Amino acid sequence: MRLHVLPVLLGLVLLGGCAGSPFVPDATHSELVAPYQLDAGDQLRVIVFGQDDLSNTYVVDQSGHISMPLIGAVPARGMTTATIEAEVGKRLRNGFLRNPDVSVEVSQYRPFFAMGEVGNPGQFAFLPGMTVQQAIAVAGGFTPRADKFTVEVTRSYGGRVESAQLKLSDPIMPGDTLYIRERII
Repeated sequence: MRLHVLPVLLGLVLLGGCAGSPFVPDATHSELVAPYQLDAGDQLRVIVFGQDDLSNTYVVDQSGHISMPLIGAVPARGMTTATIEAEVGKRLRNGFLRNPDVSVEVSQYRPFFAMGEVGNPGQFAFLPGMTVQQAIAVAGGFTPRADKFTVEVTRSYGGRVESAQLKLSDPIMPGDTLYIRERII
């Protein structure tokens, strides 16, 4: 009799693990607490104190660079604002300014995208702290045919593109693509 109970208990334990939240790779959540990495479409406010001609808003282009007067193209893709500050300062010290004081901040994040069963699929402005549910609301909400329990997100990080299912309360990142499927029933 004991031999018959063991497979049943093992099966219940395995099914219990499946009943939890949707699969989300660790990298998806670990990226949310890591410093923000820039990519094409981000707008940066670069301030070089005392140098109004250099202080401006620069857009990270498709090649992953910002282009500044005097120093030219500065790599930005995958970098943080602190890394950009250091690089701009270093380049300006090379024959242009004695002791540049540089500040860099993201003035506008790259957009996110919503596709599938939302009222208004397309590209939308990202706001820090935005959740999946808020992003879907910005995209016009769910259509009547939408599967409201399965939201797939595609995210690029570390040079890789990953897809995962997220809960409505999970945060999204700039550049994310949300896909809402049609429900089966």
